[in-house]
Amino acid sequence: MAVSAGASAIGLVSSMPSGPGVIDDQLISEIAASIPPPVATFLLTSLQDADAIADQHRTCRTSTIQLVDRLDHAELHKLRAQLTGIKLVQVIHVNGVESIEEALSVSHLVDALLLDSGNQNLDIKELGGTGRIHDWQLSRRINDAVDLPLILAGGLNTANVAEAVRIVRPFGVDLCSGVRREGKLDLVKLHDFINVATNRK
Repeated sequence: MAVSAGASAIGLVSSMPSGPGVIDDQLISEIAASIPPPVATFLLTSLQDADAIADQHRTCRTSTIQLVDRLDHAELHKLRAQLTGIKLVQVIHVNGVESIEEALSVSHLVDALLLDSGNQNLDIKELGGTGRIHDWQLSRRINDAVDLPLILAGGLNTANVAEAVRIVRPFGVDLCSGVRREGKLDLVKLHDFINVATNRK
């Protein structure tokens, strides 16, 4: 459905402490193998250990790894060395001005940043799929500060994506809850969102 609607990347959500859309690694592998180029496949992982992430990727075989939680810089260096040729996208959960420094501190270690609205400080971490927006002005400051492609996420939907893009000027946008109905991907919502996000409507 996502490919037919014009998505340029597919996010495949592995085990998470919370949030929708989780599937097992074997199914991620099967879906990733079926996606036609040039559509990218993203493994969303909450693991924070480079060896464990590399092992997971050997099963899932996606073109990109989306790190939804913080990794120590040493682990990022190790992961980069182990997975040459695989793109790394670090998620920054925008909760305040400290997010700018966090983004700058990892910008030399990854291929792109994704700004989302989770909360890593809760007892049960929220690492995506919250349906909440964050401060887009802060996101714009991050975009201006880093020399990397920046993907905007967090509560985006057909009604607000044009404004979010106008303010933040991201490389791309990412969404989950905004195109779901009763927990499942909704084809009408998906087409409407992509049409608005790409100025086709």
